[in-house]
Amino acid sequence: MIALIDYGSGNIQSVANALNDLNAEFVVTANEKEILDSNKIIFPGVGEASYAIRRLHLLNLFTFLQITKKPLLGICLGMQLLCERSAEGNVPCLGFIPASTELFDNTKTKVPHMGWNEVAIIKVSKLFDGIPDKTFFYFAHSYYVPVNSYTTSQTNHDALFSASVEKDNFYGVQFHPEKSGETGIHLLKNFIEKC
Repeated sequence: MIALIDYGSGNIQSVANALNDLNAEFVVTANEKEILDSNKIIFPGVGEASYAIRRLHLLNLFTFLQITKKPLLGICLGMQLLCERSAEGNVPCLGFIPASTELFDNTKTKVPHMGWNEVAIIKVSKLFDGIPDKTFFYFAHSYYVPVNSYTTSQTNHDALFSASVEKDNFYGVQFHPEKSGETGIHLLKNFIEKC
């Protein structure tokens, strides 16, 4: 059973649709017991970081997510919240990845960054099993995670940034696998079956 966390940051339905395509058993929930009873967690997100962190605290999920040993996949904002801090609202986040999110410079590039980007795999990761290097994925974001020691793939939008990160049982992707066609579905399947 997968817990698809609904903490009010949107994008739940498109992820749920992708899981349905995979015939995955999942529950959309913000209930701590249901998440505790799950085998894996998907932590999606579209929205603003400080609002999302407030919601996690209100739902009593912040500390739970910090201590879980279950495989967890953060998508887009969900990945950014795995970091120590977000520049969006200058808010402390979950703290797994020793990095802070940064805002793209709108004097140099279009913000938000929306569209398909080629992703370079720089470290072996189960998420990318069977996915060729330099595959395109769909992105939609204004803030990014700089490349760091836990970056497993990277791409560029004026600045080089992390397309994915991985540390212990925590996985994050800045792109939207649920909107990235068959390759994105393959990545979600890898998370379900191999992580």
